[in-house]
Amino acid sequence: MVDVKVVAEGLRFPEGPVVLEDGTIAVVEIARGTVTRVGPDGRTFAIAELGGGPNGLALGPDGCLYVCNNGGFAWHEEPGMIRPIGTPASYTSGRIERVDPRTGKSELLYDRCGDERLKGPNDIVFDRAGGFYFTDLGKTRHRDRDQGSVYYAKADGSFIVEVVHPILTPNGIGLSPDERTLYVAETEGGRLWAFDLAEPGRIARQAFPSPNGGRFLFNQAGYQRYDSLAVESSGNICVATLMTGAITVISPEGRLVEQVAMPDVYTTNICFGGADKKTAYITLSGVGQLVSVPWARPGLKLNFAP
Repeated sequence: MVDVKVVAEGLRFPEGPVVLEDGTIAVVEIARGTVTRVGPDGRTFAIAELGGGPNGLALGPDGCLYVCNNGGFAWHEEPGMIRPIGTPASYTSGRIERVDPRTGKSELLYDRCGDERLKGPNDIVFDRAGGFYFTDLGKTRHRDRDQGSVYYAKADGSFIVEVVHPILTPNGIGLSPDERTLYVAETEGGRLWAFDLAEPGRIARQAFPSPNGGRFLFNQAGYQRYDSLAVESSGNICVATLMTGAITVISPEGRLVEQVAMPDVYTTNICFGGADKKTAYITLSGVGQLVSVPWARPGLKLNFAP
């Protein structure tokens, strides 16, 4: 196992790490319903209290944080571990929210696409044009689950379109360095899909037998579920892997580069920071920690990142 340094602990199922301009890290705490700032000394400060289940997080062109809010989970807690166990009887609708990290002011951007309500927005990535893609994993109930979707939207709240539907439990999302390919991680199948982009917000759809218009890229044997992801500057895709408790690194050609073990089965997300982008910040959600790990290769600088 690599050298894992605990940056902050006592978090309530953290996700969506983002490096801010002042070097602090923003995360969401899904079980607490907050966007939270983590200082260099590990102290935490609530930026905004959103309720529901803030899940994915990204910096936009205006310096604001854009939040995928899944509406909320039901939770199971035991000593040293918290985990989501489906949809509670009472939950708020899924939505995309914008948060000013300086003031904590939040506003609703989207809660529907046309007549279709958002169900469980999960993860988000901005392109160079200033629009963003996001996954909607949907909701899981006792005897059925929603079909998932991928959407593209403008940051000013004026435009949203469904890009991919149906897709099973879409979770992590990211763009290749040239922005010609959109990557989506599928949780329950433990599969990574690649979608060729014809233009911003539109895929060049693959024909049957593709179930969703994408190219199958990678999966592994055994019980492994894929969560959020980040992309390296080389184009490798780093997928947070549940149950195994690892970051799985996959080449753009669909080959396993390496699997980096983490000390939590709920290893949920990764981002890159530091001057050389070779520090990985990883959320260990089950045990409530944000950790840092020296990374072998530099991460890709995200659009609008400091």
